[in-house]
Formats: sequence, structure tokens, C-alpha cells
Amino acid sequence: MNYVLLDIAGLALTAEDQEILQHPAVFGVILFARNYQNPRQLRELTESIHRVNSTLCITVDQEGGRVQRFKESFTLLPSMREWGLQYERDREQAVVAFKTMLKTMVTELKSVGVQATLMPVLDVDYGVSQIIGERSFGRDVTVVTQLANIAVDVLHQYGMPATGKHFPGHGAVVLDSHEQLPIDEREFEQIWQNDLVPYQKLVHCLDAIMPAHIIYPAIDDKPAGFSRIWLQEILRQRLGFTGLIMSDDITMKAAHCFGDYVERAHLAWEAGCNVVTVCNYRPGAIAVLESAASG
Repeated sequence: MNYVLLDIAGLALTAEDQEILQHPAVFGVILFARNYQNPRQLRELTESIHRVNSTLCITVDQEGGRVQRFKESFTLLPSMREWGLQYERDREQAVVAFKTMLKTMVTELKSVGVQATLMPVLDVDYGVSQIIGERSFGRDVTVVTQLANIAVDVLHQYGMPATGKHFPGHGAVVLDSHEQLPIDEREFEQIWQNDLVPYQKLVHCLDAIMPAHIIYPAIDDKPAGFSRIWLQEILRQRLGFTGLIMSDDITMKAAHCFGDYVERAHLAWEAGCNVVTVCNYRPGAIAVLESAASG
């Protein structure tokens, strides 16, 4: 079965939402700031989702810094860059504080029925990316790997899966893949010795990996999320990853060059994605769901 991660528009389920969430190809729901008013409302929303379909995974991007969907009445989380800087200043103190923050984040999310946050970000910050920046632990690959490893351990300790992103690395391109299709001109060996180090070290403890909507022409002419070379030959075979591969949102502008929503979804599934993410455009999500069921 090909699966789909989708969104909902508001603070409560509509009749259309309830119908769609019963579709067998729906993997789960990703929530955004627009879905949050207060903890009580959010708890009611997640409970209503599971009343419709108890098997769904309810997830969110709650990384910290500028990517924190739930803020009011939640602990405000420092960015990953801030944790990287603290770690370089005082490793022991930073680790204690980072673990405490992660425990708080997981506890708060689970208290409102959210089962996963899509982290850690494994991107290396080269100081050029419009979209990564402070979302990365930093430029030092060792620091990125060590802090990401701590994040994975704490997530698992408190019963939450870990999703590494954005494979094989989003930090070396200027463009934001939400708005344009970035191209990373580096050779594979340079990527392997830098951006892919966190994946090499953590591949067997990550539950899921999200590939980037970026073309690496030295390796393939398709973005990583649509590339059998990246997902099958490198991620599955060379790195030995056995977990879930979840596409980034196929409504992002970086994916627009690769057909309509159904064509993009099938490119992702055929490349090796288990779950395709479709957000912010319900007709596209419906078309992809119908296509998933038929093929």
C-alpha cells in the first residue's frame, strides 16, 4: 500500500475531514499553527481524529526556534543552532539542558495527543541556506551528529519516533525549496564526507527519514525525494536504512516541475518513499489518495 500524510484546515474536523481520514491510504495527519488555539482545543482535535481512525499518526514540526507550531501555553524552545552554540561553549551543561528541553517538549506534545515531531534536523549549516539556518545544530558535522544522537535517544526514551531530515543535506544550497528548486552542484564524495555523516552514524536508530526536494546533478537529475539512486541505492543499500521514508510536502514549489500531484506522488512512491506528504491543497490530497488506492 502507498500511504499519504495530509493536513486539515482548521481547529476542528469538518465532515469532509472525517470522511477523508477513514481512507485506508491515510498514514496520518500533520498539524500546523492554524490548527492550534489552546491545549484543550488541541487535545479535543487529536481525540476526534483518533475517534475517526485510531491508527493514524498525528505529527507536527515542533523543532524549536522559528519552527515551532504550538507556542502559547507551550514552552518556547530554543533553536537547534542555539543548542549547538551552547554545546561548543560548555558540553556537559548543554547536554543536561538539551535533554531537559526535549523531555519537556515530548511531555507537552503527548499531553495533547500528538505522537511525533518531525526531528531532528540533520542538515549541516554552511551559512548560505535561506530555509535551514538556525534549524541546524551548526557547521561542525560532529556537533550535528552528537546532538542529533542525543535528540533521538531522548525521543525514544519517552516514546516518540525520530525523523531525520532533509536527506542527503539541505544546508549547502541558497534557495528555499518551499519556493524554488535548489540545485546542489557538489560531487558525491563531498556530500558523503560531510552532510551524510549524521546519517551514517544514526541510520540504525532513526525511525524515519525525509528526503530533500533538491537536485544533486552529480548523482541524479531528479530531486532526492524522487530519486531511486538516492533512496534505494544510497539510503537503503549503501547506508542500510530499514525505516520509513517520508517525502517532504509535494505541494512545495520545488516539486512543481515534476507533473501534477498524482504524478509527483507516484514518482516519490516509485523512488522508494513509503509515505507521501500532501499539504495545503485538499483537491490534490484527494487525487493522490484515490491514486494510492488504485495503484
